Amino acid sequence: MNLTKYFKKFFSSNQASGIILIFCVAVSLLIANSSAAESFQAFLDKETGTDIFHLQYPVSIWINDGLMAVFFLLVGLEIKREMIEGELSSFKNASLPIFAAMGGMLVPAIIYASLNYGTTYSNGWGIPMATDIAFSLAIISLLGNKIPNSIKIFLAALAIVDDLGAILVIAIFYTDQIHWIYLLLSLGVTALLFLLNFLKVTKIIFYLIPGLFLWYFLHHSGIHATIAGVLLAFSIPTNVSDVEISPLEKLEHSLHFPVSFLIMPIFALANTNITFTNEMISGVTSTLGIGIILGLVAGKLLGINLFSLLAIKFKLSSLPHNSSWKQMIGVGLLAGIGFTMSIFIALLSFKNEIEIQNEAKFAILIASFIAAISGYLVLNLGSHRKFTEADEN
Repeated sequence: MNLTKYFKKFFSSNQASGIILIFCVAVSLLIANSSAAESFQAFLDKETGTDIFHLQYPVSIWINDGLMAVFFLLVGLEIKREMIEGELSSFKNASLPIFAAMGGMLVPAIIYASLNYGTTYSNGWGIPMATDIAFSLAIISLLGNKIPNSIKIFLAALAIVDDLGAILVIAIFYTDQIHWIYLLLSLGVTALLFLLNFLKVTKIIFYLIPGLFLWYFLHHSGIHATIAGVLLAFSIPTNVSDVEISPLEKLEHSLHFPVSFLIMPIFALANTNITFTNEMISGVTSTLGIGIILGLVAGKLLGINLFSLLAIKFKLSSLPHNSSWKQMIGVGLLAGIGFTMSIFIALLSFKNEIEIQNEAKFAILIASFIAAISGYLVLNLGSHRKFTEADEN
């Protein structure tokens, strides 16, 4: 009986999903560097699905484009709720993550490009622009109530804007071909979803079914399909009432457990299977490795905080509620966890150049590890109190 109570408490805590995610990262790295590496990679590369409607993809694609769209749906729901009735409901608060994300994309790209201009690595300038939203939120969740909710919301909003920016960069600079018919169909479905909201349709099923079509059309358009989750989230109706539970809040509540304890761990297992080689280590000291590490760690920190400072100085934005610049520095470091999106851009940047891809992967892993540890330590050491519900109001 005590064990059951313990596990109920464990799975309801903010830290639980972060602990499980980090455990899955360790397991995945162990598998990738063991005798089971080839079998595990073969499983991820195995095509599954149906040829009908061209829905047959490797397992890894179903995870990264399919399951992660659900993750983006949940985060999008949380961001929308905060925009309607919470921390992001004022323009000054809502604008800060946008300015911060802009700095967090531009400065890392400039650092990388300046180090690799005219070299064979020059095409990888987009690699340090990305923030891995799943891993960064997992690390900050380990701090529990030592961090105000406003900082967690700021990081989530920043990471979403950052990922949308990365998706846009991929679509413009790294996509061989945009299928315009599918893109137009995606816009049509998006318009339908917001029309349903305007007509005050409240049954969630009437949003989820078009949402599936939106994912399908976006995926076939050549644009990263996870953006479908964000678009769907922003179309779900909500309200500012504490009495009536809105469709958004119902869906948000139902998604929390499967996303935290199923989708994110699967995502970590599938995307951390990096097999270490000698070539990877030598690549860290090249301009490729230095550009990635400096871009993700120093570039993100500098860009996010510089642009945030400018936005606040010009009175366009304000610091998140109950937060400090020490915590903003910690967030800037956590945003340097590029990981899966950075690896994805690295694969697109250096197609058919396996050795450079492996060097980039290792540099991304090192940078993400440095960003995660340093960000956690700065936030943990810089927070000397625990925030209660009364503090958040």
